Amino acid sequence: MTTIYFDLDGTLTDPKSGITRSIQYALGKLDWPIPPVDELTWCIGPPLRSSMKKLLGSDELADRAVTLYRERFSDVGLFENEVYPGIEDTLSALARSGRRMFVATSKAHVFAERIIDHFKLRTYFERVFGAELDGTRSDKTDLLRHALQSMGIDPSQAMMIGDRSFDMVGARSNGMTAVGVLYGYGSEAELRDAGAHHVCATPRALLQHTR
Repeated sequence: MTTIYFDLDGTLTDPKSGITRSIQYALGKLDWPIPPVDELTWCIGPPLRSSMKKLLGSDELADRAVTLYRERFSDVGLFENEVYPGIEDTLSALARSGRRMFVATSKAHVFAERIIDHFKLRTYFERVFGAELDGTRSDKTDLLRHALQSMGIDPSQAMMIGDRSFDMVGARSNGMTAVGVLYGYGSEAELRDAGAHHVCATPRALLQHTR
């Protein structure tokens, strides 16, 4: 593999507090019942609007909830986040090996860029690919197609690393190698059912599958 795409949430960083508390904030503003944080972790990974629609049941409420979510997330929730232990060592080792590395996330790229800069990970990545605020390219298959074409990358020499089924499906749909991680928010069954070629328990274990 010459090129590696990394998911952000649940793969590079643990965004649990920021995402779940911002969802709680949005639901509260809508006078909707507020589930506990641990009952909202399934929202980490999928496109935000689809999660809001599942929670609220209608397109109109989902759109309002996304706007309210961003009120809190853009200033507070963005930084209620932390880099997973071992990630920087793994990224450093891959950088020394000459791999080209990118971020590919369903999160809006304006937020993803700020997170990568905040945690000083910019040096490892050529570019951060993410969704537009209107939801364009929030689907991982569309996002990865755009990311590959934008940089002229051969999919057969590229790998997608992520923690949810959407990452595996996106990689497979674009002819890439799909590698799942178990320290994020997807189960081994979810990842394998979605077509993961490999599954890794730790960031360091990724080095065994990127040769």
